[in-house]
Amino acid sequence: MYENINGKIVVITGASSGLGEATARRLAQLGARPVVGARRIDRLLALAKEIGLPEAAALQTDVSRREDVQRLVDQAMKLYGRVDVILNNAGLMPQSPLERCKVEDWERMIDVNIKGVLYGIAAVLPHMKAQKSGHIINVSSVAGHKVRQAGAVYAATKTAVRVISEGLRQEVKPYNIRTTIISPGATATELPDSITEPDIAENVRKIFEIAVPASTFADMVVFAMSQPDEVDVNEILFRPTRQEF
Repeated sequence: MYENINGKIVVITGASSGLGEATARRLAQLGARPVVGARRIDRLLALAKEIGLPEAAALQTDVSRREDVQRLVDQAMKLYGRVDVILNNAGLMPQSPLERCKVEDWERMIDVNIKGVLYGIAAVLPHMKAQKSGHIINVSSVAGHKVRQAGAVYAATKTAVRVISEGLRQEVKPYNIRTTIISPGATATELPDSITEPDIAENVRKIFEIAVPASTFADMVVFAMSQPDEVDVNEILFRPTRQEF
């Protein structure tokens, strides 16, 4: 089942914790070679050492800065000469009602959740086109399918990821590039910690009491990657069994 993973060069953003960290661990176990980026370089370096990556495969990366994302992909090319997969995973969720006008939070979500994905696509696409192969995996959310109170802007950013990914899917067919959108429900990560409004954070943490582990997301990545090259898994939406929305 895992023949299509062994030896793959996989760039992962937001890899210092949560979904990105769990995926880096899982893929390394299966013989892939992750190149990981996140803002917390100390945690990245510790992860790299633990899962047997060279120190050079961990780069401090703020996905809201295009040059950071480009440098991460350039490092993968320098180390291995190719990029087979990118997991555009970094994200923020500072939810709040629109009437509170948390404009700075809105801007942060747009910069990370939308622009960060676009920067990742822009960084890898020339290499994947030249290779005539590749796999771009973008992380949306259940919120990209369903809007809830206090979550309008976050849902908008995650809907944008789905729209961008579908447009990308249609454009890259001539280059044999696969595209996957993964939309998690409540998954145990630090995402609720990015909520700046105490009352909203409390409500979200109650919802996340039923969260599935981050390794669940990693299994979805493995499933999408491990398909034969002629099979393109375009979208995965999953939730805890007990999640109602």
